[in-house]
Amino acid sequence: MTNPLILIGLWVVLAFVMAAIPSNDNHWRRAYVLIAVGMPLVIWIFWNDGFLMGALALLAGGSILRWPVYFLWQRVKQKLGVK
Repeated sequence: MTNPLILIGLWVVLAFVMAAIPSNDNHWRRAYVLIAVGMPLVIWIFWNDGFLMGALALLAGGSILRWPVYFLWQRVKQKLGVK
């Protein structure tokens, strides 16, 4: 197993630990930190391990950070004028 895959596994564990701690802002600050750390990891996985592993890492990150992805999708639909 390569280093980026080990690090994305640790990122997933970190995400679950951060989600278990109560928050006043519905975990949005933690989501921003996870996005800032996770995106370079996903790019590294795409670069080092190929498209399939990168897509799996992106899918794992999207499933963990589902609300930021949902609101991003809503904003894209609004900008494109799709109902």
